[in-house]
Amino acid sequence: MPKPYQEEFREDVVRVARNRGPGVTLEQVAADFGVHVMTLSKWMRRADIDDGVKPGTTSQDNAELREARRRIKLLEQENEVLRRAAAYLSQANLPKRIYPLVRELSTGGIPVTVTCRVLQLARQPYYRWLERPVADAELEEAARANALFDAHRDDPEFGYRFLADEARSAGAGMADRTAWRICRDNRWWSVFGKKRGRIKKAGPPVHDDLVRRDFSADAPNRLWLADITEHTTDEGKLYLCAIKDVFSRRIVGYSIDARMKSRLAVAALDNAVARRENVAGCILHSDRGSQFRSRNFVRALDRHQVVGSIGRVGAAGDNAAMESFFSLLQKNVLDRRTWASRQELRIAIVTWIERTYHRRRRQTALGRLTPVEYEAVMTTPALQAA
Repeated sequence: MPKPYQEEFREDVVRVARNRGPGVTLEQVAADFGVHVMTLSKWMRRADIDDGVKPGTTSQDNAELREARRRIKLLEQENEVLRRAAAYLSQANLPKRIYPLVRELSTGGIPVTVTCRVLQLARQPYYRWLERPVADAELEEAARANALFDAHRDDPEFGYRFLADEARSAGAGMADRTAWRICRDNRWWSVFGKKRGRIKKAGPPVHDDLVRRDFSADAPNRLWLADITEHTTDEGKLYLCAIKDVFSRRIVGYSIDARMKSRLAVAALDNAVARRENVAGCILHSDRGSQFRSRNFVRALDRHQVVGSIGRVGAAGDNAAMESFFSLLQKNVLDRRTWASRQELRIAIVTWIERTYHRRRRQTALGRLTPVEYEAVMTTPALQAA
């Protein structure tokens, strides 16, 4: 069964087809993007319906119907949680007295997320309770922290040594060093203490550098490179996040947006995984940009079983193979003229990547073949990209 094309890719192809020059047929546009002409025609009809040019059920209406069904199911689950929890809530409000109900409902098909949200419970403590009861050491630590907090609230000018004395007098025995650690973790400082400002420095690496400037791969989906570039238009900046397969130098996924958020990198990764096969274990190397260190992007890597890799701070050579692609894009598209709108620049970028870079620009390192030709020649049909 063929894999579906990504929504962003379909919209880009339709934009190019609608803005094609005189004499350019739909067959030519479809061939440039590697899709069938009937598929392109279907995409254009769907776009006309969504834009109100032709009658029909729009994609938004279909999405709203699916969302309505999902919300109805969710409301049914929430009502069941409230009905079953009535007896528990009337007896006590301690979370641990309700945790058995959460486990019972989960076995009945109601997700833990839904139950915890309705009952206003945190999931992480529930899962800790599910594994084992709270250890005595944790209870003792909490008692010490409570005693220190009560002393700090009564006398904010006290340092940790005085707070420890007050806690010990209240029955919570601890050493001064223990009191200092608890106060440090909770930032309970004396109001007369030294001002503790933040020192800005480069973000921590969430992954090790697994590439070490060795930009080589003996098969597809072994090593990917990712980076983000930007360019100005009269409407504002436009950002491109691209992912390149080192084996064939093909851009396997990209995303374009008016804002440089973590979702830009996540969308590019999702598009790349959707267009390729056998990506488990693939290494994705990037710089230390905040988008590639974000929690959403790291979760996306884990979800797709892709291994992350990050270069050093201020070392452009650690991602030089990706910088070379952006240099070509800069010379061939971005700097060729001024751009009045983001959509105009977006169409130009997508057209150059899919038509020129992938299918017409021959590269010496690939034996004078294009990236698409090189993959067709050097890989078996089972390993080729969709």
